[in-house]
Formats: sequence, C-alpha cells, structure tokens
Amino acid sequence: MGKLCLLVCAVSLLLAVVSSPESVLAASSPPPARRRYGSIFSLGDSYADTGNGPVVFGWHSIANPVMRPPYGSTFFGRPTGRNCDGRLPIDFLAESLGLPLVPPFLARSGTATFRRGANFAVGGATALDASFFHRWDPPGGSVFPLNTSLGVQMQWFESLKPSLCATTKQCKELFGRSLFFVGAFGANDYLLSLAAKSIDEVRSFVPDVVRNISMAVERLIRHGATTLVVPGVIPVGCAPPVLVTFADPDPAGYDPRTGCLKAINDLAAHHNALLQDALRELQAKQRPAGAVTVVYADFFRPVIEMVTSPAKFGFEDVLTLCCGGPGRFHYNKQVFCGDPGAIRCRDPSARLFWDGVHLTEAAYRHVAAGWLSSIESPRSAGAGTNRTAPTATVEFPC
Repeated sequence: MGKLCLLVCAVSLLLAVVSSPESVLAASSPPPARRRYGSIFSLGDSYADTGNGPVVFGWHSIANPVMRPPYGSTFFGRPTGRNCDGRLPIDFLAESLGLPLVPPFLARSGTATFRRGANFAVGGATALDASFFHRWDPPGGSVFPLNTSLGVQMQWFESLKPSLCATTKQCKELFGRSLFFVGAFGANDYLLSLAAKSIDEVRSFVPDVVRNISMAVERLIRHGATTLVVPGVIPVGCAPPVLVTFADPDPAGYDPRTGCLKAINDLAAHHNALLQDALRELQAKQRPAGAVTVVYADFFRPVIEMVTSPAKFGFEDVLTLCCGGPGRFHYNKQVFCGDPGAIRCRDPSARLFWDGVHLTEAAYRHVAAGWLSSIESPRSAGAGTNRTAPTATVEFPC
C-alpha cells in the first residue's frame, strides 16, 4: 500500500503567436495548406496522452483518476483518458489539419490499422529511461516504477511500423506525408528528480534529457519522417502542485509579476534553450537542405502570457486548480480531482490549470494556435528563433 500511495502521489504531481479567447482553431474551411498531412504520430507525456495512461496503469492494477468524471466534461462529455476537461493541443491541431483525433496506441482494438496516425504518449512519461531514477528510490519502494519513457515509446512505434508499410519506399511515402510530435518531454524528468536532488544537481543532467529527445527525432527522420514538431516544457514553476511542494520560504524566490517559482522556471527555460540549440543543429545536418523540417513548439511563452495577462484570455484565476482538493491553490495530494470532497470550479474556461500540472482545454486552445502557426510557417532554422533565455529573470518566453 505504501508503494501504491507513493506512485499515486508522484503521478498526481507529474500528471497532476497566441490568439484571442474566442478564436476557434478548427475553422469551417481550413486553407489547402492544412490538408497536406495524411496522419499524425505522437510521442510524449500527459500533455499529449489521448488514452494510453489508463492502459499502462491497468497493467499494474492501479486506478487512474482520469477515467472518472469530471474528466472530459467540457468537450467529450465523458472521460477519455486525457488529463484534461476536454481537448489537448494535439486534438486541436488534428481538427485544424482536417485529420481524425489521434488514437492511443495501447487502447487499440484488434481491427485498428493506425494508418491515419497513432499516439504513443503516456502520462508520466520521461525522456530518460526509468532506470535513471531508480538510483534514489526510497527503501522498499520506487519513485516511479512504470517505464513508458521516450525510448519505450520509440520501440512501440517501431513495432507498429511493419503493419503500416512494407517497403522503404512505402514508409517514406507514408511518413513523408505525416506530422510527427515528439513531446513535450522533460517536465517529469525534472519533477521526479527534484523530489530527491537539489536544483543544481537536476540542472546538471538537462543536457542528457535534451540529447535523448534529439536522438529520438533523428531516429524518426531515419524512418522517413520529414516534418517533426518538438514542444518545449511549460513554466513548471507556475504549476500549483509545484508551488505547494517546492514552496520557497524566501519571498525573493518568486517572480513578483507572476507569483511563480523563479528557480524552477529557470530550469525549464534552460531546458528549452538547450532543446532549441539541439534542434537547430539537427536541422542544419539534414541533406538536402529543406528535405526535413524540425519545428520547435513553444510551450513556455503562451503559458507565461496567460499568467501575466489572464484577462486577455478570459481567465479569472490562473494559479488555482479548477479541479482539486482543499488546500493552497486547491492542490491536495490526498484529494484528487473526482474524489469525494474534491473541489471543482464552476467554469473551466476561466481557469488556466485543470487538475495539477495539466491545463484546461481553454488554455490548450491558445497553445495549439501558436503551434499551428509554427507548423504552417516554420522559420528557416527549423527550430524557430524565439529562443528561451536561460536565466531566472528571463522575460519569460516559453
């Protein structure tokens, strides 16, 4: 029971440009350029998971709170396995590009072919293999025993590939018309580590996290992918569970404009800066030039803009969970969204954070608008030019 409690608590923390508020990504008649992709393949964590998480948890007989109301209440009308009240960025993008919502690979039926796309993302997934974190497991337990890392997801993709295309030519044709998402990865790596290590120690292995992401992108390119979107991480120092768990007794540890933890947002900014550098280098290696497009998807800047200018996006409260338990920012590690005694806001569209580190559908809509713009008009460098400055006092791109 102790291990289960530890796992659920960890998952609650981990799982737990921009347009106007009334804009709708899935417009009635998207321009022809939006129809050039035939499928979407996605790897990532809970920011992209469309239903794999409950399957993985089921393998270990662990209940997943996302499979009960009020998850999915805003759009689907039922829980779908998404850590959200509705759609995720990948859902908005699929709709905008005229493609079906990307099905979870692990929840497949016997007749599924996945030729229109497949989602390998799992809530709680890390860029580094789970064995990396076992070095500081507590006695008799594990920080996070489920290994659904980027490497594991790549293996799932490669196991599916033979059923999608039989020859190198067929694979190049299929994947050349596909949009690949790799991420967001990194937030779980850092939050798991911060529970046992200092922020300086965690910062020291950011290059390893970025290297794993870059290597996965390069591996997908070898499989035939020609358009890849790689999101950075959000300003995790603004997430309610992080604000509670890593509260700083020194007021100077908080950004006065946002109320977010500066050191942890600095860590996220550092990750994003190194990731953009890695993607630029990867893009420059591709031959012939222009044959492959690698797009950096900014996840930090839009969230910071929502925190600093909530009224612009129709938000009334940006640092309090819409669905949580009694406590500061409505985060309570003993009371999860959907539990008896849980607190749920009246209008999720007026909130930024849904149940932990996850955002509401309304927030994801704004994020996806920026990503769509980057996909349709990628900069020549491939990884974009809005480089996130790696300082705690950064003017918060991200």
